[in-house]
Formats: sequence, structure tokens, C-alpha cells
Amino acid sequence: MLRKGNEKIKMSLKNTVRLPLMAALAAALMMIATGCKKNIPPAAKLPDTPKPAPVEAPKAKPVISFNADPSSIVRGDAVTLRWTVQNADAVTIEPGVGTVAASGSRQVYPTTATTYILRASGPGGSDSARVSVSVSAPTEKPPAAPSGTTEDVTGALERLVKDAYFGYDSAEIREDARATLQRNSDGLKEIFGKFSSSNVIVEGHCDERGSAEYNLGLGEKRANAAREFLVQLGVPGDKLKSVTYGKERQTCTDATEDCWQKNRRAHFALGQ
Repeated sequence: MLRKGNEKIKMSLKNTVRLPLMAALAAALMMIATGCKKNIPPAAKLPDTPKPAPVEAPKAKPVISFNADPSSIVRGDAVTLRWTVQNADAVTIEPGVGTVAASGSRQVYPTTATTYILRASGPGGSDSARVSVSVSAPTEKPPAAPSGTTEDVTGALERLVKDAYFGYDSAEIREDARATLQRNSDGLKEIFGKFSSSNVIVEGHCDERGSAEYNLGLGEKRANAAREFLVQLGVPGDKLKSVTYGKERQTCTDATEDCWQKNRRAHFALGQ
């Protein structure tokens, strides 16, 4: 029994010594493990990548449709220019037309072969288009003076220059008036060549309908339209004066369309 008691005492002493040693060993291992572990600094924060700026779609260039109808005329006839332009905020036509809307039409009266140029510009750039018109001389000639006579300027004016007629309430140069004014231009050039000191008055007349004031304005438009047409055909502008008589000087007094038509005219008289 004594032996068994001694063995218990020895076992108790061993456990008493072993436990602190194991605790110390565990603490030492923990310290070693902690000491060997590297201190890793936190990762640096990368700067934000800037977003790319939005790329704008390229602006469209002007798209032009441009034509002349007809492209070949006899001098004195009209040509109609027609055009349509997209993607443009400025449109011009030269010569003689100037700034125009993005689409439209215009009558012109070229006296020689002419190339019309349409230029368009906008946010996407600029572009141009051309149309050419050929012009031929008229074949019809004014009647010749009677043989064996000496013609004065009044007789030449009566022979070579005729009235040009207008539509109702209109100052537009219509087709028959263009033909008349074309012949008149040739006659006036002949007159001014022979009688260099002479001048001609372009009179604007109206039929009896409408107020006197209104017809004076309409007659002025008709006289100016006829004069401008002749100047475009090469007649010297300083030789032509315009005046309006409205409905004051009627050549026919019947209340009929045929009579009214005879009064709607541009008449040519010898100036002082």
C-alpha cells in the first residue's frame, strides 16, 4: 500500500511539472509563429480610370439637287432654276440670284451661255452644284424700213418696238411678252445706234377695273418689269425711263376681256 501511495505521489509530481512545461512550449510556439509572420501593408488604392468622352457622330454634308429647265433657250426666253438642299443653313445661287431658301425655284433670263452655281454650307461642311444653260440668237428679224425713205426716230420706234401685254392683276413677264420684248430689245439697240441722243419711256398701263391708286402702283410694276427685262437683254439702262399711267390712258373702252387685255400693257414712247 505504501508503494502504491508513492507511485501516486510521483505521478502527481510529473503532471504538476508537465502542464506548465506544455503551456510554456505552446506560448513559445505561438510567439515564434507570430514573429515569423510578415507585416503586409494594405494594397494601394488605384486611381479611378476616367470615362472616355462621348464621341459625336460626324455631321452630314449638304446634299444638293439642282437643275435648269430648259437647259437650252433662244435669247429672251426664261429658264426655271429648281433646287432642293438638305443639311445646310446657307444657300446661294450665282450669278444674279443671291441668297435663297433651302428649296425653291426661280425664273432667270440669261442673254448668253451661263453657268449657274449653287453653293450650300452647314454644320457638316460645304458643297456646290452647277447647271449650264446655252443661249442662241433669235432668227426672226424686225421688218426693214421702206426703201427710198429717210426714217426718223419716231418712225423707227413705231416700226421696231411694240406693246408688251400682261395678265389680269399681274406684272409678270409672260411668254408672249418675252417674245415681244426680245424683238423690242433688238429694235431699241438699232434705234440708239442710229439716234444716239434719243431716249425711250416705258409706260405702264392697266385696264379700268380697280381703284386709281391701286392701278398706278400696278402700272409702275409693269413698266419696271419691262424695263428690267430689256436691260437684262443688253439695252442701255440710261436710255430707258419708266412711268406709270395706271388706268388713265385707255386704248379701248369696251367692257370686254378682249378690250381689257389691250389696256394691260407696257407701251414705248419717245422720251424728251
